[in-house]
Amino acid sequence: MEALRRQLVSTPAAVVVANHAYGLFELAAIHLSERPPRLDDARLAVDALGSLVDGLGSRLGEAAPSLRQALDQIRLAFVQISSHTDTANGTTPSPAAP
Repeated sequence: MEALRRQLVSTPAAVVVANHAYGLFELAAIHLSERPPRLDDARLAVDALGSLVDGLGSRLGEAAPSLRQALDQIRLAFVQISSHTDTANGTTPSPAAP
């Protein structure tokens, strides 16, 4: 456990936070790929990713541009899948993640 702690403390916080942000992207993608999609779970993961990327911006270091692109892509995927799911179910599209 001490070795893990030393490794973590020697890694810049921006790298650790960015890795968690990529994990949120993956979580959202997994929920969107389910059949049927798990939209509420995906929305939470997208919103959490957005909070990090929008809130921290350039403080995420070198990962900031790719995280911004990932956020834009997962938001677009959410809107498309949500719209498609609602249309297939004959319901009104639900509000999209910001």
